[in-house]
Formats: sequence, C-alpha cells, structure tokens
Amino acid sequence: MNPYDFQPAAREARIRANTPGSLAAYTRSQKSLAGGVSTALRRSAKPYPMFYSHGEGAWITDVDGNRFIDYTLAWGPLILGHAPATVNDALAAQLPKGHTFGAQHALECEAAELLCEAIPCAGKVAFANSGTEIVQVALRLARAITGRALYLKFEGHYHGWDDSVLVSYKPAAADCGSMSPIPVGTGQRPWSGAVVARWNDRASVAAAFAAHHGEISAIICEPMLCNSGCLPPLDGFLEFLRETATAEGALLIFDEVITGFRLSIGGGQAYYGVTPDLATFAKACGGGLPLSVLAGHDDYMSWIAEGKVVHAGTLNGNPLALAAAVASLRALTPGVYTRLDQLGRVLRSGLEEALRAKGVPVVTTGEGAVFQLHFQAETPREYRDTLAANKALYADFLLALLDAGVLALPDGRWYLSAAHGEDVVEETLRRVRGL
Repeated sequence: MNPYDFQPAAREARIRANTPGSLAAYTRSQKSLAGGVSTALRRSAKPYPMFYSHGEGAWITDVDGNRFIDYTLAWGPLILGHAPATVNDALAAQLPKGHTFGAQHALECEAAELLCEAIPCAGKVAFANSGTEIVQVALRLARAITGRALYLKFEGHYHGWDDSVLVSYKPAAADCGSMSPIPVGTGQRPWSGAVVARWNDRASVAAAFAAHHGEISAIICEPMLCNSGCLPPLDGFLEFLRETATAEGALLIFDEVITGFRLSIGGGQAYYGVTPDLATFAKACGGGLPLSVLAGHDDYMSWIAEGKVVHAGTLNGNPLALAAAVASLRALTPGVYTRLDQLGRVLRSGLEEALRAKGVPVVTTGEGAVFQLHFQAETPREYRDTLAANKALYADFLLALLDAGVLALPDGRWYLSAAHGEDVVEETLRRVRGL
C-alpha cells in the first residue's frame, strides 16, 4: 500500500482537461512519426507526451499556454536554462554567416582551446554531434591503442544506443545475477565486446580482469552514475579504477556526457580529482545545440590526428553548435557552480523534508546540479540497490507535480540550471508541500 495518495486519477483528469492541444498534437504526430515522439524515452510521459511552444530561463510553456518550472532541462543540456541571452546572441551573430561549411572555421579553434583549458585530461579534443557517436570513437581509439577487443562497463551505466554499448543498462532484478552483457532491445548484435562489472564494487572489477586477462582495452564509466540513480563513486573507487587500468594496460574512459560542465567546469574528473585517459562530453557542453567532444592526452589523440583511427562526420564542428558552445563555456564561471551546488542542497533537503512529512520514504543522491529522488528508505550505492524504489508511487508524484506546474523526469532525476534562482526553488518547494 502506498504511504501517501497523490490522487493520480483526479490529477490525470485535470491535466487532460488543461492540455487538449498536447493531446491533439500527439494524436497527429503518431500518424507520421514513429511512436509520436523523436526518442523512445519521451513516450513514457503520463498521461501522454506534452508538446511545448517555448522556454525561458527556468520555465517552459506548453502549446496550451500552461507554464511549468522545468527540472528536465531537455534531459540535461540546458545548463544555462532555456534560451539564455548569451547563447541567443552568439547564434544570431553566426546565422547570417552560414549554418555549416563542411570545412574549417575560427570557432573550431576557439572552442577547442577553451575545452583544453577546462578539461584535465584534454591535450587535444575532437568534435562530433551526439554522445552515442563520440563514445564509439573513444572505444575504437582504445581498441587501436591496446590491440584488444573487449571493454569493461558497469551495470546501469549508459553510453549511448549503439549495439556495442546498449547492454546491462537498467536490467531487471531477475537478470542481475549474471554478469554477462544483457541487450536492452531486440535486433541488437549478439556480441558487444562488453565485460560487465558492478558500480562501486572493487571485487567485480578485479574478477573481470582476472577472467579476461590481457583482453580488456578500456574501463568506461560515468564518473557519477547519473543515468541510473545519480550514484556517486564511493571514496577511493575512481582512484581504484585509475590504478587498475594502468596496471592492466587498459585505458580509463570517463563518459562525461552528463557530468561534463554540470558538476564543474572541468567535469566529473575535476570534481573528483581523478584524471582519465579519455573522456566524452555532450549535453551541457553544447549550450542546447547538438555537440559532443572527445578529450584525451596528446599521445592518444595523435592516433586520430595521424589518421590511424577513423573519426568522421559531415556536421562535426559545425559553426552553430560551436558558437553556442563558446558562449556557454565563457558563461560557466566557478561562481555559477558554487551557486548551483548551494541551490541543489536547498532543493534536495526541501524535497526530502516535504515528502517525509507526507509519510513518503525518500532519499536523494547526486551532486550539485544533478540529483535523484529515490522513494525508498535506504540510500543506494549501486544500480541493484535502486531496484528497491517505489516506482509506482514516484509516477503518481510526477503526475501530481505536473498538475502543480512542475516538470521533472520520469526516472527520478532532477536537473538545475544557472537560471534557477532561490525564488524558483522556494516556489517549487511551496508547490510540493501543497500536493
């Protein structure tokens, strides 16, 4: 039995009454767009996927004119909030000059220099357009450098939708007993090259290398497991991965698609003080435009520079994305992160207090501008621990939030932006207390 009734039936009825435009748009889109959405993750929204007309700062407005405080932030990219003036101005300046050249331009150098200055592991960088494709470049590079075919990943970590990495991402409890790679969907190639270990579990990492001695090219991980619970590394765990990779002749790759430019200007590697060999970035680094980055030590990136490892893409380094990136990087000062960390703590503790007052068992995990609500009593340390959460109750809570004008993600993740001020956070907590 749920400890608290968020009145989902009444909430859904009211939302449906207030969002006829979204329902009409969703009905129309299903006739021409597979699933009615552009990525399957959006299809899980209740009562149906909402359609939006515009965003401004910490707020987003749907096609019916309903205004929401936004903690989804496009699943993470909008570190400065919706339509920040600094990015708008940069795009407006670039638009009349051209959208893409398929050739070199000054913004490539400017963005690359800013990235190399900010990211500890970045001797040089390479550009692409999505997290999925830049992870593939990193893994290809690791295979080339080491001459090995396998790589080690962790349960619950997400590294894109390519067949080779879309394994053991949020496996069901019944499948967690096996450390063999578990495909997420049908049609995936049967061999991914993945060796699976458990997050924050040193023994499983050691066992993986013992079972595949001399075969593993890289360890890849989110430095904080954002995609499945916002679970930070235990003290010393990232250092252990660094030491293990070096000792085993493998590369250490941080997937910083979420943590990059969200935990700090230097990403998770700067935040936790552990430097990988390679790191991948996307989301926040593009300021809302599609951009991904591979950063790595000079010795490794030379394999790309000399053409030994193929890295290609027509739209790589396009001037619109890099104009947005340069503007965003210049706006992300240390003070921004200090403020985001403070606001995150206030919001997290306020949500915990408000929900516990209603009889809801809840804990939060994460850092600064990205954290997760878990409707469970014990704080999770690895993916398997998150399976104890009351997901049905959280879905009811999410519906209640939507009815109250607060937008959050279905998996429990909350994102903050530089546009979320103290007034917005306090208004959010006021609305939560009133549910």
